[in-house]
Amino acid sequence: MSTPADTPLIRATALTRRDPIRDLVLLHPTTFTLSGGQRAVITGPSGSGKSVFLRALALLDRADDGVIQWRDKTITRARIPAYRRRIAYIAQRPAMLDGSVEDNLRYPFSLKVYRDVRFDRDRVVNLARRAGREADFLDKRASELSGGEAQVAALIRVLQVDPDVLLLDEPTASLDPASALEIEALVGAWFDEHPGERASIWVSHDPAQAQRVGERQLVMTAGTLS
Repeated sequence: MSTPADTPLIRATALTRRDPIRDLVLLHPTTFTLSGGQRAVITGPSGSGKSVFLRALALLDRADDGVIQWRDKTITRARIPAYRRRIAYIAQRPAMLDGSVEDNLRYPFSLKVYRDVRFDRDRVVNLARRAGREADFLDKRASELSGGEAQVAALIRVLQVDPDVLLLDEPTASLDPASALEIEALVGAWFDEHPGERASIWVSHDPAQAQRVGERQLVMTAGTLS
């Protein structure tokens, strides 16, 4: 049975996170939907729960209460790997493996969940060029990359496996303005490949960036999303 076109990609209902050690609510019950074509942006002060929310949606940190659905289906334990393939979380400071940039880009294809697809060097070279990098960027050692270059490599590593949703957790916060614009361009190119089908949530502290990268503006304050 096909899924209706207007079905949200992600639907979170009463999603809640607590810190039992500090007896603190990190994320108050939050109901949220994200549909194909939407570019949401979350702003708010540090410590307000923005990352807590994104990590809960990505199933990186388990919610204490609430339900997350993917295309109107509740995510069972057996379906978690498939969900994580469709939903990509991008951290502010991504981890890079030893070796070259190309080694890092090839790594996902060694994982069971991606065994049905193959590394496409021409495609990643094209993605790199969209971010202002030439083909020799793939030959660079990961340990020698600047912060901006590492973020470009990490984003290409994710985009090449065709996620449906990007959860971008302040991916440009530590970058210079030029590098930040390159990351924005790369995400924009990813959207343009399948307009109306993909979606993103971008956490940002930069009001100007928030206006550039999203049309759905949200604010997180003390664990409450509005």
